[in-house]
Amino acid sequence: MPVVDMCWTGEGARGVGNHGLSETVVELTEEEKAQLVGEVPDRRVVTTGAVLLVICAAFVVRGMFGDGNGGNTGGGPGPEDIARARAPVAAVTYEITGKGSADISYLTRNERGRGGRPAVEAGVRLPWRKTVFVPAGERPVVSVRLDEGGGEARCALAVGGKHRHRDAAAGAFGRATCSVRVG
Repeated sequence: MPVVDMCWTGEGARGVGNHGLSETVVELTEEEKAQLVGEVPDRRVVTTGAVLLVICAAFVVRGMFGDGNGGNTGGGPGPEDIARARAPVAAVTYEITGKGSADISYLTRNERGRGGRPAVEAGVRLPWRKTVFVPAGERPVVSVRLDEGGGEARCALAVGGKHRHRDAAAGAFGRATCSVRVG
């Protein structure tokens, strides 16, 4: 690689005034110039990497702890779910008395421990009874629908062993529904 020694003397050398400066200029071959294209200074690479790392960390923290606004973007339970899971629960007993068969629908506890998951049992021979555990503040419900053969059926709903609601159904496709707020 040839080295050229230039001395700045006099006016007008490349538009630079007379400063009496001496500079060593290194001329690069075309191959060396091609290798320089696309190089990024180390400081810029480190800064860009640090910024990307901070952004990724923010997404991970938000996913683990929610968005701070009461919503939850992660797959885990949100604040309301946790509060309901800690709420007191009551034993709720659904009871259908009578003769014959009927379709019975009721709300039971879902996977997260809250009330609200519907269940249906079709063609059930009466009498029928089921106990579920429901968090305070929920509203359990049981409904009976007689078949085309008719007859009579009574529904009853008890919370903590105490009867709280009763209803009766009669005739073909007669219906009765019992519901009460727990807690």
